This record gives sequence, structure tokens and C-alpha cells, in this order.
Amino acid sequence: MIFEQIRVGGDRNFAYLLGDRPGGNAIVIDPSYSPMTVRDIARERRLEIGAIACTHSHPDHTNGNADLRGATGAEVWIHRSAASDGERPVDDGEVLRVGDLEVRVLHTPGHTPDSVCFFAGGKLFSGDTLFVGKVGGTGFGEDAKAEFESLHRKILALPDETEVYPGHDYGLRPTSTIGDERRTNPFLLQPDFESFLRLKKNWLQYKKEHGIS
Repeated sequence: MIFEQIRVGGDRNFAYLLGDRPGGNAIVIDPSYSPMTVRDIARERRLEIGAIACTHSHPDHTNGNADLRGATGAEVWIHRSAASDGERPVDDGEVLRVGDLEVRVLHTPGHTPDSVCFFAGGKLFSGDTLFVGKVGGTGFGEDAKAEFESLHRKILALPDETEVYPGHDYGLRPTSTIGDERRTNPFLLQPDFESFLRLKKNWLQYKKEHGIS
């Protein structure tokens, strides 16, 4: 699989380009603020973009969809709860295909009700569900509970060697693995929801005490 992590501006956003050979098909995840940059990289790799995959509906991830769709004719994949007319709704567990590329959908509500992660070729594209050393922002109610359950039931069920590619460059490095996050991410080390929520509520103080930016 051809793969590229692309810095697209905004709030340290990442987009991702997945491609196959010899078919020359491609999927773009969260083109964000630089859809034409992503398109140009695909052209350089001689790839045709067939789908735009959205990890969730926040504008900093979706605001490049219309331009990239207009330039390529690609269909837009987004969770069913956020799909608009002309977009392809996706569901948990669904396997999506473009050419020889296969992407499995993991519905991971929490940061938003429509949050999904995409799993392809041993790589997890985690959007704003899981960052390197952190997790997605939520309130302190049902959304936090949903995120905790998504992380433990979906994300931590993946093999330790799974590579993690987040939606933003918020960590000490731009990528990680499930194993590293399982061992070091303070949120994933919490034994129960009450501890997880307590850390969320006291995150600013925790960061200060542990020198986390």
C-alpha cells in the first residue's frame, strides 16, 4: 500500500493518502485545509482519488471535502449520523473498497457522536479519538463515557503492533502504536471510567505537573 502522512495546516492537522499499485486508486482521509496539496501529491504518485474518508464532521477535518470532490469526482464517506445528501453513509464494521484498497470502519463516538476510525493495512487512522499520548476532547458527561467505551472496546482491542496515525500532531511524535499507547498514554492507563473522567477534569494540572505541552 502506498501511504503518506500530510501536514495540512490548521491546528496541526494531518491528512492521509492511501494508494494501491498497480491499480493507481487512492483514498484520502480528512483533506482538511489543503485539499489541492493532497490532490497534487496524489497526481505525483500517479494515483486517482476515488474516496474522501471523514473521521468526523468537525469543519477543520471536512472543510476541504467540497473542493477535493469537485476536483476529482471522489465520493465522500462519513458516518451515517452525519451524512448529508450526496455523501456515502458508513456504519461500524463496514469494509469499504476502492480498487484493491480495503478500509474497515470503527465507529468510535465520544469526541463527536459521528466519530469513526479507519483501519487499513495494519494502520489505524484515529482522527480525534486517539492522539499520541492524549485522547479527543469531550465534555464531562455522556460523551466522555462514550469515548471511554470506544477506546476500550474498539481501539484497545487492536493488536499492539497496529500503527496509530492521528488527526492532529498533538503528541511528542507524529505517530505511535497501539502497544505504545496502551503502555504510556495516561488516559488509557486509567483502570475505570471514574479515573478517566477525573483525569479529563484535571488535565491542565496533570500536564503542568508532568511537563506535557
